[in-house]
Amino acid sequence: MASERHSKTRAAHHAGTTPDGEAPWVALEMTVPTDRDHASVVALVECTLVELTHEAVGVVFVAHQVGRSTRTQYVTRDDVGEQLQKRRFDDRLGWQETTIPRRAVRNELITQLTRSPSTSTAEQSGVEAARESDTFVVKPVRELRTP
Repeated sequence: MASERHSKTRAAHHAGTTPDGEAPWVALEMTVPTDRDHASVVALVECTLVELTHEAVGVVFVAHQVGRSTRTQYVTRDDVGEQLQKRRFDDRLGWQETTIPRRAVRNELITQLTRSPSTSTAEQSGVEAARESDTFVVKPVRELRTP
């Protein structure tokens, strides 16, 4: 029985899905701040970069600040995944697009996912401001918002 279960798990891995039929990247999401340790965040980012290379998916990181939000998307530009397109939407500035190397994306994601929530002047002065959590999620490319 155990070997049969192991075979199903291995077959699902090779087919790009989990035993319950979901793609592996479906579980790659997180809210920030997080209680994950640094090594866990790095592992999540590494898994994400692998999925970007092998699947038609993109990363979306949404950061909220008082009065504004930014949405950053990362999508693979080549088959090897060494160059990624970074699309950034800022409520005030609109869309900006650049091409950046995989290593830079890795560093940006680790920095974004390990940072503490930003502290606004309103919060510092004791005024309570409603704040949404920042989010990180992997989505199919077809579901990404584009300019």
